[in-house]
Amino acid sequence: MNTVGRQRLAAMRLVGERWATPHDAAAALGCAQGQDLPGVLSSIALRTASGDEEEVRRAFDDGTVVRSWPMRGTLHVVAAEDLAWMLPLGTPRPLAAAAKRREGLGLAEATLERAGEVAAEALRGGGRKTRAEMSECWADAGLDLTSSRAYHSLSVLSQRGLLVQGPFATAKEQAFVLLDEWVPEPTRLGRDEALVEWARRYFRSHGPAHRKDFARWTGLPAADVSTAIDGVRDELTESDGLLHDPELPERLAAAEVPDELLLPGFDEFVLGYADRSHVLDPEHADRIVPGNNGIFRPTVVRDGRVVGTWARKGSGRNRRVERELF
Repeated sequence: MNTVGRQRLAAMRLVGERWATPHDAAAALGCAQGQDLPGVLSSIALRTASGDEEEVRRAFDDGTVVRSWPMRGTLHVVAAEDLAWMLPLGTPRPLAAAAKRREGLGLAEATLERAGEVAAEALRGGGRKTRAEMSECWADAGLDLTSSRAYHSLSVLSQRGLLVQGPFATAKEQAFVLLDEWVPEPTRLGRDEALVEWARRYFRSHGPAHRKDFARWTGLPAADVSTAIDGVRDELTESDGLLHDPELPERLAAAEVPDELLLPGFDEFVLGYADRSHVLDPEHADRIVPGNNGIFRPTVVRDGRVVGTWARKGSGRNRRVERELF
């Protein structure tokens, strides 16, 4: 029996009692991988009482959850009120790296600042713009921000706290809005308090997990990782260097673990750790990320371990799930 893997299923509420709402799920997880929007909807829904992806969509539209780049320069879903205290912790390193990338993109800091001014003007008062619409606004203002430059600008302006992806503009795309308008009452925490809170949420929702897992997940410097974990260690149980919620064994014991779970690509069960060997044999790692291209395939999970990948094939009545087991 894979104890660590099964415990992680319970900690992430993939088995047993789910979180009541998408907001509760996002808040408890701290951050949830958000690169693939359809996968986002599925990952959050799997952890909620209703299991309804439409409820997750409504949470974005209602402003209780948002999508942004709070850490590692990667898209994540967070509880809307938490983004304000996460950004100062998780963005310094990605923003420094982004500044270096701008040289290769031929994008001057002055141009980026002007892009922020144009975005604020276009969105102020409840405006909403898709990525393409925002690019049009920049073009109208005489700024050459198309393709990779536009994406870079949107991500950096979001990391700086100006923009955030909030309500759905279409069935497949969210709109950008002004963060201070969309989230008028953010939670503000002192730096050390915020670090401890991040560790608390991570280990309670992702444990059993190691210090290096939290460090990789957040991308925080070693000193900040120590501050975060030291502040919450007394609230957790530690075994073989792995930290978790003391109530986790009881939660797992009360849960009914299905024979099989089908998880979307980019799910936290796989991506939330530096060391994935507790749930995935290293020899099969390239099967879920073919060519190490950064695109994670949906996974088949049995007894707390990833045992294969899956995909939907066909259409209509012929729509089916095809598994490719290791």
